[in-house]
Amino acid sequence: MDIQPTILFEDEILLVVNKPSGLMVEPDRNGHPNLLAEVKKYLKEKTGFESYVQHLHRLDRPVSGIVLFTKSREHLRNLSEQFAERKVKKFYKALTTNAPALAEGELIHWHRKEKKKGALYEEPIEFTELAKLQYKTKKGSDLYTEWDIQLETGKYHQIRAQLASLGCPIVGDVLYGSNSAYKPDCIALHAEQLVFYHPITNEEMTMVAPVKF
Repeated sequence: MDIQPTILFEDEILLVVNKPSGLMVEPDRNGHPNLLAEVKKYLKEKTGFESYVQHLHRLDRPVSGIVLFTKSREHLRNLSEQFAERKVKKFYKALTTNAPALAEGELIHWHRKEKKKGALYEEPIEFTELAKLQYKTKKGSDLYTEWDIQLETGKYHQIRAQLASLGCPIVGDVLYGSNSAYKPDCIALHAEQLVFYHPITNEEMTMVAPVKF
């Protein structure tokens, strides 16, 4: 694939990509195509040599949206700590056929990975971690509800599991109970905005990749 049209921002330190749905972020044992390999290929074609590059976070394969990379080992720690300390703000768009009882609110669960799914609990038990998000919804049409989500933690399948816990699985997300068809290898979940701080200038950087489901 030609990765260049998906690049939202690039300087000597950072590379920000709008990942297509259906593409892994990093290599897996099954050898699926992945975004990291495509970014490395792009940089090699641009510079003529193998360049260091590393993603700072991941999106699920069927999810589209913003992924941040660094091209500098020197600044990897700074950027990683921004994620670990929750200084990075992550905003998503989603589409469901069902609407929640409350049009906006906060979802708080205790989460752990179980059998390739995100399992949620009301109280902490062994190996669980806090999962938290804020949401607002509106009716997009007679058939769909649109969600604006701020993800405060970043757990395995977190948004998918938490919306499904309200009886609102994301359109196309068969794993979490959706009966609505969507595009192949894709669910109606998109990482639309990422806010972080440049590791050199400390300038607040806001990356936006609008989506129309």
